[in-house]
Order: sequence, then structure tokens, then C-alpha cells
Amino acid sequence: MFALPSLPYRYDGLAPVISERSLRLHYDTHHGGCLEALNALLAAPGRSPRELEEVIAEASQAGERQLLNCAAQVWNHSFFWAAMSTRARSPKGALAGLKSAFVSEGTAHFGPGWIWLAANEIGCLRVVVTRDGDDTLREAGFVPLLACDLWEHAYYLDHEHDRRAFLDAWFDALPNWDFAARQYATACGRGEPWRHPAPVDDVTKAKVA
Repeated sequence: MFALPSLPYRYDGLAPVISERSLRLHYDTHHGGCLEALNALLAAPGRSPRELEEVIAEASQAGERQLLNCAAQVWNHSFFWAAMSTRARSPKGALAGLKSAFVSEGTAHFGPGWIWLAANEIGCLRVVVTRDGDDTLREAGFVPLLACDLWEHAYYLDHEHDRRAFLDAWFDALPNWDFAARQYATACGRGEPWRHPAPVDDVTKAKVA
């Protein structure tokens, strides 16, 4: 079974862009709910996944949409938490100058989904928007560097319907650019990309680091 990865900051660490109340709801209720649903599906006989990326790939290939949605949403949220930091920094090098496209495309997206900054093996950067629970793991040749949740539960308590204001504030304050730089290096063949924590024997014991 999979467990919630521990947040790398306090519940109030992302305020004012994401308030403590909003983060508690998002992490405990929404991410936790997706995780419970995923574990329930994986409890079926014959399922013993070694990693979440494997679950997503196999569910996609088999057309198991419910399992794919749950697994991808769990992966997306865990990546989202890892890709944020309490220390506001400006992007450097090839990562600079991407805010306009990121905010514009995220704002223009109709309905729920995710917006990603991704890179391929030659360092080409792309802003990718995915619908509902889809992720970039099936984007051939691309490694995600950052992600931001476009579902209303991610921003409504703090920004109401103004997704643009949320994305604008988020990009200025919360991306973990050190994390993005490491992901960018792996896209170019240096190192290994971020992977979701492996299953644990007893999810009731503790959240995983």
C-alpha cells in the first residue's frame, strides 16, 4: 500500500499564496482521499506493485481508467508538494522567462487539470497542460520539472475564482527551483528523475519521508 509522503514544510509554510486551511484540506482530504481510493483498488488479489509509476503505466496500457485516475492523481499531488519551497527564488538560465506562458496557458485551460513545466533530452522546455488527473509520465521524451494544480480545490479558498491571480502569485513565490534544476539535469541525461515513494508495509505506522 502507498502512504502520503510527508510535506517538506509546515502547513502554514506556503502562506499567503496557499493558506494553512487550504493546504490542510488539499493534502489531508483531497490527496488523502485519492490515496485511500488507490489503495482500495490495489488491494484486489494479484496486485503487488513495486512503484506507483509502474501502476500508472500498466493501468494506462490496460485501459483501467479508474485505477489510472487515482494513481495519476496521487503521483501528481506528491510531485506538486515536492516541487514547492518556502524560499522564494528566481529561476536561472534556461528556466527563466517562462512565467508568461505558464500563467497564460494555465488560466486559459477549461476545467480541472494540471499545468507542467517539462523538458526533453536536448533541454527543450515546454509548458504542458493536462486534463483532469492526467500527468506527463506518458509524454514521450519529457521529464516534468514543476507542476501546479488547476483544480478549484487548490486555490478557491484563498483566491476564489481567480485562477490567474493564484498562478501569478504561485510562480513568483512557491516553485522549488533547485528541484526543477535537478529534474532538468535528468532530462538532459544527468542523474535520475524524481520518483514517488515506494509502497510501505503498513500505511498506518507513519507518513513516508
